[in-house]
Amino acid sequence: MNIKVLLNRTTEWLKGQGPDADIVISSRIRLARNIMDIPFPHRANDESRRKALGIVGKAIKASKHMHASLYVQLNELDVIDKQFLVERHLMSKHLAEETRESALAVGQGEVISVMINEEDHLRVQVLRSGFQLRDAWDLINILDDEFEKSIHYAFSPVYGYLTCCPTNVGTGMRASVMMHIPALVLSKQVNQVIQAVLKLGLAVRGLYGEGTEPSGNLFQMSNQVTLGTTEEDIIVSLEKVIRQIVTHERNARVALLRDSASELQDRVWRAYGLLKNARVISSKETIELLSALRLGVSLEILKGIDVLTINELFMQTQPAHLQEMVGRELDADERDFFRAELIRRKLAPERKGK
Repeated sequence: MNIKVLLNRTTEWLKGQGPDADIVISSRIRLARNIMDIPFPHRANDESRRKALGIVGKAIKASKHMHASLYVQLNELDVIDKQFLVERHLMSKHLAEETRESALAVGQGEVISVMINEEDHLRVQVLRSGFQLRDAWDLINILDDEFEKSIHYAFSPVYGYLTCCPTNVGTGMRASVMMHIPALVLSKQVNQVIQAVLKLGLAVRGLYGEGTEPSGNLFQMSNQVTLGTTEEDIIVSLEKVIRQIVTHERNARVALLRDSASELQDRVWRAYGLLKNARVISSKETIELLSALRLGVSLEILKGIDVLTINELFMQTQPAHLQEMVGRELDADERDFFRAELIRRKLAPERKGK
């Protein structure tokens, strides 16, 4: 199936629905799993990797939760196609760089995706809109049980699930949330929050996870410890921290409205004006302006724009998405032009303020 079918689908995790969706864009649970008696992907030869592909592919076909899923071999995709899937948070940059016997399966609504022969034989993820870590865990736990009916996982009674990277040994689980916390950034409280989060043993990354810096006031928070703890403990600990950050962000928004209302409104309307009228615009400038716009919509400074539109623009204005939409490779100047055109089209209806 051609991955371009995804261009015309609404990604579930961008819908702006679920608890605290104005601050928590998405919740993700990811499980790392390997197959007993097959070398880890980086040590496996092509024959072993093909064997892993066949075993996992059979499990995916047998899963009722992966019915009518999109399945693609990585060697059939070009560079833009791979980057497109990374931008949709369906696979990692690591998998995009793989050339040997690797694949990706994507469930309906893009809620579930399964990476095959990435760092581990399986990287299974569930991605939900809003603050729904527990719902994501419930679904991925069922999916994991389904897979285990036909996959003999590499498991140690002492250490738990065995993984390529020692930091994933144990539960093999990474729980994360993507947060939009512009008020904490504007009020210069974000560094204090990040330091507190790091001291609690959590990781703080950017929009595309490991190796990316936060931009557009988007921060990904996730657990780092998987050994010597349970999935329930990981979720409870992360939920506690996220709830505290959500509270701090809400308080910061109230303070900004109270103490700096004119400056805040000016920031939002300037962002809207630039996005609505620009003829060329870079990816970096776009994400910063969309962040201001999203804050303005959440605080009802700007009405008539829904959060889904803004969330989708965060993704659709990325380089590979633009090139998939246009249907050809674009240089940087062309991307800036088509990005501005897309934004103007999305924001075309006249909006009214308070």
